[in-house]
Amino acid sequence: MRRPGRLIREEGRKGDVALLNCTAIVNTSNENLTDKNPVSESIFMLAGPDLKEELQKLKGCRTGEAKLTKGFHLAARFIIHTVGPKYKSRYRTAAESSLYSCYRNVLQLAKEQSMSSVGFCVINSAKRGYPLEDATHIALRTVRRFLEIHGETIEKVVFAVSELEEATYQKLLPLYFPRSLKEEGRSLPYLPADIGNAEGEPVVPERQIRISEKPGAPEDDQEEEEEGLGADLSFIGSHAFARMEGDIDKQRRLILQGQLSEAALQKQHQRNYNRWLCQARSEDLSDIASLKALYQTGVDNCGRTVMVVVGRNIPVTLIDMDKALLYFIHVMDHIAVKEYVLVYFHTLTSEYNHLDSDFLKKLYDVVDVKYKRNLKAVYFVHPTFRSKVSTWFFTTFSVSGLKDKVHHVDSLHQLFSAISPEQIDFPPFVLEYDARLHFLSQVPREDQSSVISSRGDQSYAGTGNMCTPAYTPLSFTSGLRDRDSPRSLLITLACIIHLLCDLGSWGAPVVCDRRVTSPQLISESYVTWDLVKDNIPPNLYTPAGQTMQHQFRTQ
Repeated sequence: MRRPGRLIREEGRKGDVALLNCTAIVNTSNENLTDKNPVSESIFMLAGPDLKEELQKLKGCRTGEAKLTKGFHLAARFIIHTVGPKYKSRYRTAAESSLYSCYRNVLQLAKEQSMSSVGFCVINSAKRGYPLEDATHIALRTVRRFLEIHGETIEKVVFAVSELEEATYQKLLPLYFPRSLKEEGRSLPYLPADIGNAEGEPVVPERQIRISEKPGAPEDDQEEEEEGLGADLSFIGSHAFARMEGDIDKQRRLILQGQLSEAALQKQHQRNYNRWLCQARSEDLSDIASLKALYQTGVDNCGRTVMVVVGRNIPVTLIDMDKALLYFIHVMDHIAVKEYVLVYFHTLTSEYNHLDSDFLKKLYDVVDVKYKRNLKAVYFVHPTFRSKVSTWFFTTFSVSGLKDKVHHVDSLHQLFSAISPEQIDFPPFVLEYDARLHFLSQVPREDQSSVISSRGDQSYAGTGNMCTPAYTPLSFTSGLRDRDSPRSLLITLACIIHLLCDLGSWGAPVVCDRRVTSPQLISESYVTWDLVKDNIPPNLYTPAGQTMQHQFRTQ
């Protein structure tokens, strides 16, 4: 099926869903999640005993719902558990709605977790008595309609079927996912009378709610009522004063005067966070999810959940940062209930990817207390000298309790001491950049300058999968070997001044750029910088890698 800008592949495969190498596979079970059917038994056997222990923490699953666990020893990283309905002919419409909800909730969960591929088993197991062809129509129709509307992040959907179901799926797949017009024409006779609504949900006209104004009242009396009690009363109950709350004006006045108790402050903060969470659950955040800038991966060496933030995938100037904040809350709300760590890849970021300190302060103030209590570490991977200084200022003066949790990691090898490599999904450009770091670290110090100049000493910028040489301002280069020399201290002072300029305290711009990437040179303050009074004119910019000198001026 083709949609604008992307080709989504749907496949029907005969075999065991537990063997699929997808981001997530689907397990069909009962409400206690203890059903013994061929699909569940295969998944439990291959996943290992840890799966049963985690299922006990879920406390069951209702019919039509979907719940997520880890994949443990499976090839798939996650398992989505759902419960299909029992079929009885007199309750046919209820069974159809429940089966639709199974497929819909599985796909919705995959979308929320930014999963790229999903492997479906046949959710309507044989012992539940659901007619196979009717169930197949609902399954394929729901997947098709969901991908048409929300399929930006899902790259592949796989149906794993048994020999009993294979013929039915092979017959109906061309109806919903035709590969040609000829194939579509041959499949049209199989189209059922009920094709569902825009999202594939079965529609029963008899069960649709019809609301009439003043039911039971004679039409002649309506005009008289309009002059009396016929006014619009829909606002009743929606205003804050209609709920059991304290005096909001009094609470705000006490906050401004600093007289509100700690318990009242926490209650108001929780109420504010709940408003953000409700908004996050109701808005369409698929455009933010498609950036793949925040996603869940494995666990660290202490068994804590690892969340990855890719700085290069955050085009700060091109997206709505309020929606980005909503997406962060939507993804992290269920993660933050347990201990977790953040891994932030600062690799190859540019000025268009740097989050503003005001946004970070707002994020820190909005999130619930569980985010701060259960955050155990922040690994800042591939930091620059400027980012280290900015982080120190932010954790020292803007927020409290975060400074000791931030760890600057100069290479992936250092990160692996806390998190195993197989527990992290690395963006390809991070691995390539780290490999270049490792290569430079193996070169003798006296030969590093020639290696860097042979590579053009290029800075990289961009988003997505693009990696293009950036242009840097003409600069005075200082390769210092003595970290305690006055010149090294001057460079440090220049970077601090640059940070103050970003905050609007100073007028003179300072350009500070980390140029040498070798870990051995980080402690030697090998940086390039400019200090000028006025804005740098365009003619002073030159492609990175050219050897030129510029006399800076201070007055």
